[in-house]
Amino acid sequence: MIKKPFVTKEKLEEIAAKYPTPFYLYDEKGIRDTAKAVKEAFSWNKGFREYFAVKATPNPFILDIMKEYDFGTDCSSLAELALSKACGFPGDHIMFSSNDTPREEFVYADRIGAVINLDDFTHISFLEDAIGHIPERISCRYNPGGVFKMGNDIMDNPQDAKYGFTKDQLMEGFKILKAKGAKEFGIHAFLASNTVSNDYYPELARILFELLVEVKEKTGCKITFINLSGGVGIPYTPDKEPNDIRKIGAGVHKVYDEILGKNGMDDVAIYTEMGRFMLGPYGALITRAIHEKHIYKEYIGVDACASNLMRPAIYGAYHHITVMGKENEPCDHKYDVTGALCENNDKFAVDRMLPKIDMGDLLFIHDAGAHGFSMGYNYNGRLWSSEILLKEDGSAQLIRRAETLRDYFATFDCFPIYQKIPFDELENL
Repeated sequence: MIKKPFVTKEKLEEIAAKYPTPFYLYDEKGIRDTAKAVKEAFSWNKGFREYFAVKATPNPFILDIMKEYDFGTDCSSLAELALSKACGFPGDHIMFSSNDTPREEFVYADRIGAVINLDDFTHISFLEDAIGHIPERISCRYNPGGVFKMGNDIMDNPQDAKYGFTKDQLMEGFKILKAKGAKEFGIHAFLASNTVSNDYYPELARILFELLVEVKEKTGCKITFINLSGGVGIPYTPDKEPNDIRKIGAGVHKVYDEILGKNGMDDVAIYTEMGRFMLGPYGALITRAIHEKHIYKEYIGVDACASNLMRPAIYGAYHHITVMGKENEPCDHKYDVTGALCENNDKFAVDRMLPKIDMGDLLFIHDAGAHGFSMGYNYNGRLWSSEILLKEDGSAQLIRRAETLRDYFATFDCFPIYQKIPFDELENL
């Protein structure tokens, strides 16, 4: 598999002439094509809905695209709830899946009618104390413990995760919730992250469908939806094939018929909460080479840094890099591609074989559309970049302006120091 940029060098230079690097660029066509594929893959389920994981790419322009396909949002904080509400998502299209949740976040989630997905048994009483009642429609997150395997491969260790109810807690929790007025229930689980396998959702579905049958038998609760959450990943390295969402949907369908259909429960809706799969391949960090250094290794310094994309620094994550205009040149130079932070892990690539990079070259850092911009930070006083949407008609739309020094210092505006910063001078350097 060869990773190709979704934009030409000429178009990228045109965009960069108007919006200085670094910036994030998103591919509207790719996002829409994936949204259509997801809907088609699960069209067999009458109640299906994708609740896009806002944490992946919290931008209202992206959320508006999701809304066009009747998707919802998966939120984990007050800010994400407020953004979803402001974008016009109705309550039943907002899933609130948080953990260690502050009181005010439960209050607001209930106020806007969001579906609350409880993370812990103790949150039942906490929620009731916070909002004064138990919602009629509610969900609980399940953690089966142990090690999650597919075949002979260990995918993850749920027993080490901080999330979810045990099975015994789930059974007891549903009984308590029902007694307190809940009428419709959902079960949610997330057992593995970024799986590049068409078997993950079907395997997870089997676990949850079997649990659903048991819950109904032991509690009498009406389970109206199963939330498979996220975990469907993307191939960051060029040697892997991407997931086929249509095969995944067919796999879940087969298990659904085998378990729920045979138990007279074929009215249960299937929900998903994909972020990385929906946006990851359709976003790139665009940066320009501005320095080269020749010491014990060969370094290329770019105008982006880990503040813009922290995954390589904190996870050692691989992000493919294309040197624009040099796609067909031999990768015969070994570089560390670095940013300007005062941290030695501020590197987008280590010992990466790339074409010869000249100063001024544009670098396209792939698969940054999810958990890229949203994980940014301001260490060393580095400012957040802009975000740009490459429209289907080829035009470029600014969907978030770059942060300025005025923004960075805004929370000091009540102190004398704010008045001493020469913003006009600094913005015109």
